[in-house]
Amino acid sequence: MSNEIGYHVPVMLQECIDALAIKPDGIYVDVTFGGGGHSKEILKHLGPKGRLIAFDQDPDAVKNALDDPRFTLIHQNFRFLKNYLRLEGIRAVDGILADLGVSSHQFDDADRGFSIRFDADLDMRMDQVSDLDARKVLSTYAEEDLHRIFGMYGEIINAKTLAKTIVTARLNQEINTVAELKEVIKKLVPKGKEHKYHAQVFQALRIEVNKELEALQEFLEQTVGVLKESGRLVVMSYHSLEDRLVKNFMAKGKFKGEVEKDFFGNEIKPFKVISRKAIVANEEELARNNRARSAKLRIAEKV
Repeated sequence: MSNEIGYHVPVMLQECIDALAIKPDGIYVDVTFGGGGHSKEILKHLGPKGRLIAFDQDPDAVKNALDDPRFTLIHQNFRFLKNYLRLEGIRAVDGILADLGVSSHQFDDADRGFSIRFDADLDMRMDQVSDLDARKVLSTYAEEDLHRIFGMYGEIINAKTLAKTIVTARLNQEINTVAELKEVIKKLVPKGKEHKYHAQVFQALRIEVNKELEALQEFLEQTVGVLKESGRLVVMSYHSLEDRLVKNFMAKGKFKGEVEKDFFGNEIKPFKVISRKAIVANEEELARNNRARSAKLRIAEKV
């Protein structure tokens, strides 16, 4: 076990490397650096002229920066992909990897407020700079907005009742900690499904706090202009909302509606889908790494 901050077992490591089809002298981007597991493996496949640029907005990830002349870590959200590559003098790359899972470190660090296992302040910010945290969402959002985020981002069945319960409870007392939130909503939690329900509530709050789906859409749209012809886009997602955006964008070059067509009826789309169905972890990996259970890997090639 590594003692690096943010270390976790990288999910579907070999599948990601195979999907990138790495050229030794190519330029690659790992937009979700985290503990650096995928980046280390990419560097093993690069020659002396190869280059790897990594992105991560989490300050803890910076402590994992790799000491390698071919490696550059950019402390930013991947929604700024194109601008920061330009600052590095890079206009086009051979492959982009995104592992959209929250790192084990963020879940395991009680102070970050990501985990339902620990009592802590309701934070959930990935970057620790934004002034919007989970506590602020719960204390200031209107009931209909809470209903929307719990329904859309958490896919919670009783989202409307949950929103009303929180708005009513906060009239008497602020909801500042994980334990306080659990106490407020305990009567709404289905018996025997406590863990799943809490996880859905936390997922919804985390997505809202970090504007994750907006950032993902902005990132995906930029990959079209950043990838070279035949360059690979490799994305691993962990819940249906992300996976739907990735799947639609790879298949159509857009998030909703039908594929655009030219005057002659030919489809206009930036990618050729390499993985018709999402790739999932095998039994051996699932036994070794439980976090891989919900991972879906999709691959597309720039045309």
